[in-house]
Amino acid sequence: MNFNSHTFSIPVMGLGYTIDTPVKVGHLGISSVISLVDDILIEKMREFYSKKFDIPYQNISSKVEDSRAKRITAYLNMVDKLVHDKYEEMINNFQKKESELEKYFDLLPNSTQIREKFNHLVENTKNTNLKEVKNWLRSNLAPGKIDVNIMTKLDKANVSADGEQLPAEYNDAHAALRGFANSNLCSSLVLSAGMNPRLYSYLENFSDFYPDANGDLRKKIILKVSDFRSAMIQGRFLAKKGIWVSEFRVESGLNCGGHAFATQGHLLGPILNEFKEKRQELLDATFNVLQSGLKDKGLPELQQAPEMKITAQGGIGTNEEHQLLLDEYQLDSIGWGSPFMLVPEACHIDSESLGLLRDADEQDLYLSKASPLGVPFNNVRGASQQKAIQNYLKDGKPGFPCTKRYLVFNTEFTDKPICTASKQYLRKKFNEIELSAHSEEEKQTLKDKLTEKECLCEGLTNSTYLANGLDTESKRTGVSICPGPNIAYFKQLVSLKEMVDHIYGKINLLKEVKRPNLFIKELGMYVDYLESNLKEAQAEEDKKQVNYFKKFRENLQEGIQYYHQFFKDYENKLHEMKKNVFSELEHFNARLENIKF
Repeated sequence: MNFNSHTFSIPVMGLGYTIDTPVKVGHLGISSVISLVDDILIEKMREFYSKKFDIPYQNISSKVEDSRAKRITAYLNMVDKLVHDKYEEMINNFQKKESELEKYFDLLPNSTQIREKFNHLVENTKNTNLKEVKNWLRSNLAPGKIDVNIMTKLDKANVSADGEQLPAEYNDAHAALRGFANSNLCSSLVLSAGMNPRLYSYLENFSDFYPDANGDLRKKIILKVSDFRSAMIQGRFLAKKGIWVSEFRVESGLNCGGHAFATQGHLLGPILNEFKEKRQELLDATFNVLQSGLKDKGLPELQQAPEMKITAQGGIGTNEEHQLLLDEYQLDSIGWGSPFMLVPEACHIDSESLGLLRDADEQDLYLSKASPLGVPFNNVRGASQQKAIQNYLKDGKPGFPCTKRYLVFNTEFTDKPICTASKQYLRKKFNEIELSAHSEEEKQTLKDKLTEKECLCEGLTNSTYLANGLDTESKRTGVSICPGPNIAYFKQLVSLKEMVDHIYGKINLLKEVKRPNLFIKELGMYVDYLESNLKEAQAEEDKKQVNYFKKFRENLQEGIQYYHQFFKDYENKLHEMKKNVFSELEHFNARLENIKF
């Protein structure tokens, strides 16, 4: 283990929950990820921090050409400056008692060795030669990375002021990519939600994504993937263009926050095991294609492959789980998301939502159909955006005004895409249902499903506006919250140090909390998902879907066999994770056996 750096990072959460997390924790060596979906919020946050730190600010109006990319570039440059200014201040003031440097040391997984080296250096360095100490600190304690996230499918085409469709490079995801590429950051772009060949090809336009002669990259690519096959396909696709994937980030399909991209019953343990067994194959195959890609572009070939990391996230909740994943699957880092929503020093959330998250139990966290994208969405009952839905239903005015338009995809009734949570869509859909031959009960069921959709454009950013006292153009303040189910077991607001100490096993925030381990929790979610969706497919007599779920069950059963052997091998090494594990595996296997096709 490298005692100078962390073995965890804070992934992107929602559109706004980690929008300024790097400013809060970056100088302390903790890496985190900013969402680039909402440039309106991004511009508001740039204004907010400019005032807070007395930085000159000039508004970038939405009427300015390429405003989306320019807003993103300006914000990322500001965040980069703030993090590095705080980092330099920490280095320059290292002699002060209770300094930020002490916090940095205290947060490290095992600070004893690095602290001893530092103290020895200070004791043997004359006071007049402080420069040597500062240079040592800069060489050994790096700030955390300011990474960014783009959901590849959120790539809406845009129009000019006179209504003409703009070229593809002005699409939402393309403009966000350009905003990052033009920034001063030396960090990574996390591409999530599947492959977008046109967007991937757009990477070729920016030199920062290409390796230099030494194989170093100014800007790196992280792909969030669901399995090894996807990693191989996407990695080689980009390598052919001379673009190297520096990290494959494996996320649990269901046991995660936000949108849940379910696999066909493939579970996290077996997926990570395949990455471990085929890691060298992935590296070699991708590097061979990269060399050809660089040659085709007239760029110098490399002497050796650049670094390629494998990381994971989704549902990790204890030090034992954290360390097991690192050791067993030889991972480079672990993403800890939802628990950090209860750390005000890392994520600034409005007080009502914070209380809701703190008090949420297992039954309050569920896989919903709230997303207009039509993808299952992890949700918490009682969020204020759900209350907003109930209010508009009482008023007989279903649907949200669609102002930001980041999630417009449906062309069922219109030539131009609209959002399925919008007033416009629901009016048309309700009329269609009323004219149908369904019974009154069936009509109401269909309407209830439709009105579960939330305006995530506003819902996933309103908490940030409320928490920071920011004005919005909208009077609607409903908040959508998208935690992973794992947050049900964390019951208190904690400091940054307490959460990090929990991750590294220095304290246990879940002592005496009854909680299934991450593998069992995910398995249970997949069995629930199978039963629910199979029932729906059978009711609709969808033979193709029924056959899909037959293979789904087979994959789950293979996963259970894997876990049986896995936990036998680790039976004498694990403590918390092995509790009731074999009876739980038998329970879920029995449920699968009882499913009738």
